[in-house]
Amino acid sequence: MQEILAVMSTFHDAELGGDRDRLATLLADDFSSIGERGYVLTKAAWIDRHDDFRYLTLQTSGIDVRRYGDAAVVVATQRSTAVWRGAPMELHTRVGQVWVRLDGAWRLAAVQFSSVDQG
Repeated sequence: MQEILAVMSTFHDAELGGDRDRLATLLADDFSSIGERGYVLTKAAWIDRHDDFRYLTLQTSGIDVRRYGDAAVVVATQRSTAVWRGAPMELHTRVGQVWVRLDGAWRLAAVQFSSVDQG
């Protein structure tokens, strides 16, 4: 579990810093993201979104890691503030991540977001 938490921390730092090179290393080549409104991003699109998107804060809590050999499934809650094309955003989502060990290193293969109902 500590391995997954460590790589997640590295990923969050790369996201906060918009570190494209680090993200390119951390994401599996066939990575896909399903956004809270159902859109799908490839690895290239995920990295390129940093042209228009920047995290200001990113807090993850309630992390549940389940490991299955060379794969791990993570479910957590994220609260973030960000800027999208100049407009401020506040997000509260449940996030599911699939991490896989490829060539001895953990890579994020998939992520899915769902809005947390504020009601």
